Amino acid sequence: MSACPNLLEIRDLQAKRGGVTVLDIPVLDVRDGEFLSLIGPNGAGKSSLLLVLACLLPWRRGTLQFRETPVTAGNGILAYRRKIAMVFQEPLLFDATVFQNVASGLKLRGVEGETIRRTVADCLERFGIGHLSDRHARKLSGGEAQRTSLARAFAIRPELIFLDEPFSSLDPPTRDGLMDDLQRILHETKTTAVMATHDRLEALRLSHRVAVMKEGRIVQIDAPETVMNHPADEFIASFVGMETILSGEIVRTGPGTVTARIEGGEIEMVGQGAPGDRIVCCIRPEQVTLSTGPAGDGTSARNIFAGRIVRIVPLGLFYKVCLDCGFSLVAYVTAPSMENLGLEEGKSIFASMKATAVHLIKK
Repeated sequence: MSACPNLLEIRDLQAKRGGVTVLDIPVLDVRDGEFLSLIGPNGAGKSSLLLVLACLLPWRRGTLQFRETPVTAGNGILAYRRKIAMVFQEPLLFDATVFQNVASGLKLRGVEGETIRRTVADCLERFGIGHLSDRHARKLSGGEAQRTSLARAFAIRPELIFLDEPFSSLDPPTRDGLMDDLQRILHETKTTAVMATHDRLEALRLSHRVAVMKEGRIVQIDAPETVMNHPADEFIASFVGMETILSGEIVRTGPGTVTARIEGGEIEMVGQGAPGDRIVCCIRPEQVTLSTGPAGDGTSARNIFAGRIVRIVPLGLFYKVCLDCGFSLVAYVTAPSMENLGLEEGKSIFASMKATAVHLIKK
């Protein structure tokens, strides 16, 4: 995606609601053909940013450019809006049939007759709802209604589509199926998308890049694997699922590695620093391996800690195991591993992780 030109650019953007600044973003570029996800906790500014980008919320200062052309008041905004579409968390459908809902945007643009019929039929088939063409919108399930909303958005053939939590109200099977279809359709139509979500798994699954938001600002933007495994600060680390976050001080350095003193012992990690530097160590739970002996899993793990299981939380396909190793450590294990290791609360266990599994953040 790095070689793609920018479709949308904002500079020095600030927006207010009720006299309170809700957005303050110096720079944001949306690349042509990419899927960009905005993630962050409630109140981070994700939806506000989408509304500004769609020109549905005025901004106090700053510039918005689409294909290097400034989006300005009056005809500039109208021309821009004809090239974009927006889909909300709750489908906003008219009191009409599925066909009439999907055709509505085309009619507003003056499209008529056979062109509307062909375009709507194509969009309905793409989203797997061709058989619902004559059904009334009030008789649709949640998934069918969201598919109708998406088909309506794609019917106008937008160059850029904004998605505000489009899957959050759907059950898991419906959500998974719709995400698969949306990803396929975006690829087929080469449509650029910006999505707001609080679900990091959705962002991982769909995105070329992820922008983490906090208090109206973008605090990190990068490829999903970079944001998830190399967060820029403690807030981002916590939000993207690094459940073990430890403060420490570097005591030794080696070729490409440092060793830090933490509460309960020492930990080695890949990174750079000098003795005396204060740091934060972040560990994803899936990077922690549990074993019944100090030899760990027989791999090249450089960090092995004896601990006691203080809590086990079932999470569907796996278990969250909380350990006391002189510091709090969290591991994820599968059901077969739970059984093979005989894990239970109060049991003594060994936890290990490689130096590459520990992410270093300098204070």
